[in-house]
Amino acid sequence: MKTLSNLTLPKLLLGLLIVIPNFAEAHVGIAAASGWAHGVLHPLLGVDHLCAMLAVGVWASQLGGRAVWGLPLTFVSVMALAGWLGMAGLPLPFVEGGIALSLLVLGVFITRAQRMSLWLSALMVGGFAVFHGYAHGAEMPQNASGLSYALGFIFTTSLLHVTGILLAQTLVKWGSPQGVRGLGALVALMSVYWVV
Repeated sequence: MKTLSNLTLPKLLLGLLIVIPNFAEAHVGIAAASGWAHGVLHPLLGVDHLCAMLAVGVWASQLGGRAVWGLPLTFVSVMALAGWLGMAGLPLPFVEGGIALSLLVLGVFITRAQRMSLWLSALMVGGFAVFHGYAHGAEMPQNASGLSYALGFIFTTSLLHVTGILLAQTLVKWGSPQGVRGLGALVALMSVYWVV
């Protein structure tokens, strides 16, 4: 897969700095949720979810091969199903803890450039997607706009996964695999922030 030749790391970081002041936790019962626009924006407004979704793409890129698309597709599919559970109001314990754990594990795995089989990595990423999907599904409106919200959320989540893949590939292309590992360390540190 080719990297974006016009996308430079400084431009990406500048874009993130522009939206960082608007970040707010995107957790169960906190954010408003209605329609496509809220669904599209919701993954960008919770820095923990943003980091986790980028991390899935970064780690998928590190694993290479079929994992590049297999992990993001697994995450999005399971997240959509778990979103339905949240929307239906079915109880799920440890949602916030599961989200924090996803940041810690994905961050450490990226930092270590952890290798594992496709099925095991997909199983783990799918497990984390349950918590992320449930948290956002619990906020979906139970009317026609709920479907629009879900489609918007799936769209942005997919875009964040692709951004993580391209970011990792760009850093490697620039000869900075340490930069990729540094991203993993930042994601792992975010988990500490959410726990504290």
